[in-house]
Amino acid sequence: MKKKQSYNVKLKFKLKAKDRKRIKEILSRGRESVRVIKRARVLELFHQGHTSPTISEYVGVTADTARRIGWNYLSGGLERALDEKSRPGKERAFKEAEAQQIIAMVCSDPPEGRARWTVRLISREVVKRGIVKFAARETIRILLKTHDLKPWREKNVVRSRTQ
Repeated sequence: MKKKQSYNVKLKFKLKAKDRKRIKEILSRGRESVRVIKRARVLELFHQGHTSPTISEYVGVTADTARRIGWNYLSGGLERALDEKSRPGKERAFKEAEAQQIIAMVCSDPPEGRARWTVRLISREVVKRGIVKFAARETIRILLKTHDLKPWREKNVVRSRTQ
């Protein structure tokens, strides 16, 4: 088992020549995001021998952030220190097939005794019909909003054209 590195130790390192050149380009051009420029500045200050509390005052980040950037450089190189890993985000509440079934259900007539669908009624009916095990009202509302559906605002009543 690999021992976890403590982030709360004093970091000292020198940048490689090609990494120093790349950081100098980033800082002189100014076409990167502020986040990347700050990270490059943190690495430059580590190279000059400053400590993370001092760097945090100069750059405007916390000492923990400065240390994390330094450790990212030591463990993964310049690209890892400058760029963030992609974050997958939360898994969708409904699979595509489940969402389609819910939308189809909402586009059909409401249950007997009801004039229109409500978000609460939809969430109960989805579970009752076995489409999903659990459906939060907010999740249903967002699903309907993405499909531009507002079944609670319209009655599902057929009117003759003579009126």
